[in-house]
Parts: sequence; structure tokens; C-alpha cells
Amino acid sequence: MEKYVISCCSTADVTEEFLKEKNIEHICFHYYMDDKPYVDDLFKSMSPAEFYQAMLDGAMTRTSQVNAEEFTEYFRGFLKEGKDVLHITLSSGISGVINSARIAANELKDEFPDRRVVVIDSLTASSGYGLFMDKLAELRDSGFDFDKLVAWADNNVQKQNTWFFTTDLTFFIRGGRISKISGWFGTALNICPLLNINDEGKLIPRQKCRGKKLVKKAALAAIKERIENGTDYDGKIFITHSVCMEDAREMADMLEEAFPNMKEKIRIFDIGPTIGSHTGPGTVAIGFWGGDKEH
Repeated sequence: MEKYVISCCSTADVTEEFLKEKNIEHICFHYYMDDKPYVDDLFKSMSPAEFYQAMLDGAMTRTSQVNAEEFTEYFRGFLKEGKDVLHITLSSGISGVINSARIAANELKDEFPDRRVVVIDSLTASSGYGLFMDKLAELRDSGFDFDKLVAWADNNVQKQNTWFFTTDLTFFIRGGRISKISGWFGTALNICPLLNINDEGKLIPRQKCRGKKLVKKAALAAIKERIENGTDYDGKIFITHSVCMEDAREMADMLEEAFPNMKEKIRIFDIGPTIGSHTGPGTVAIGFWGGDKEH
């Protein structure tokens, strides 16, 4: 069988154990907490509880994408082993990391003329990104060669749907995604926004709901409308959350009841430090397969 690796960024928000189980390689983003640098190492150096509690206690976070030099060294290791690389990046609508990956891939062409590095934009993040990588691993293991897997990824990237809701507007306000005035009124009225990632890979607000109960119902309705094969859906769903397991578990229960033919129980993971630096605690993200994403 042709030798190649599939690879992602740490912002797929799955565990190291999951990546090892699926034989998926990854490269880590970086973040800063009160100007102290950390690696987004899938919560090995800091637990989710510690990370989000620090944010709640007032720590200021910012993120840093993988640069071209890091990608060059990372890709070179696989190419030296005689392996081609299919790397799926965090959405270009959220980060410019795809540019660094493509610069590195181009620089390595002369050094390894018989090998290939293909970089594809996931146009998603977190739970949807992890679900996309899971599917690629399944197809690779079913016998897809490199070119067939690249073509599948290109042709199906718009079928991966990701919806988010948050029950805490604090960090959306801090990051400028919601104005302070809107955020004040939203908090006072217990507004929980429902958002999704659109066809350009950008996070778009879709509904404003009063409270957790209504936003979960709205998320379920949105998913029912878009999911592949409707109530006969037999694919997988991934959920990620930022220290709100109760909300994530309730959402998973609602989805498992609505789609009883799924291949397996819904996997629930933590939203990692890179995405979590922008969402803060109280966010739930749902990834599933459906129709093409709307604009």
C-alpha cells in the first residue's frame, strides 16, 4: 500500500489518545496566558479545568498559529521517511495558518522532488474538524490511496457542518465578536447565541435564544434540517465543550434520541486552548455530516 500520512492542527480538539488510535499526525498551535507562552498540546501541560478557571479569574489569553518554519521541519520528517503528507488545516476563515503550511510545502518541493505535501483548508474548527479527520482515517484504512483521499477531501469539505452555542458571552465580548452594549443586554436577558461555520469557514451568528433550554432546542432543529439523510442519519457526530460537560451531555442525549441509527455513540471532547482562548467557558460545538454549508 502507498505510504502516506494524514495530519491536522491541534485545533481539531480531540485527544492525543484519539489521534494515536486513528493514526493521525498533528502539529501544535501556541497560546499565551498573561504573556507566558504555552503549546496547545491537547491539554497535556494544563488541564481544561485549570485553563478555563484561569480565564474566569481574569487571565488574558492570546493565540499564535504555527509558522512556516515549524511546518517545514514537521513535514520534512515525514518526507525523509519516504511518505507523502495530506495536511488539513484549521479554517482559513478563522486563521491564516494555511498560508504557513502552503509556504512550507512549496519550499520542500526541490528538496524532495519525488514526494508530495498537499495542504487542504478544512473550512471548520473544533468538533467538525475532528470529525473530518476521523472520516479521512476511516477512508485511508478502507484502502483509499493518496490521490483518492485528496480528491475526497476536496469534494466533501463543504459537507462537514459545525454548529456552536454559548451560554456565557463574556469572552465573545472581550474578543470583540459581540459589542459591549449588545453583550450587556444579552447577558441581562440571558441570551445564548447559536452560530455555525459557513461556506467560507467563518463563524456566523444565526439565532439569539433566551436561555440554555431554547438554544439546545434551536441547535437540534438546525441540525435536523441539515443533517445527511434526516432522521435516518447513520454517520457520526462529535461534540466539543469548554468545561460545560452537563450541557454537552444533554445535547448529545437529544441528538442520539433524534438520530438512533448512528454508527456509534457521540464522542465528547474538550475545546482546546486555541479555540477556547476565543470562546471562553460555556461553549458547545457540534460536528456532523450534512448538505453544503450556507453562506
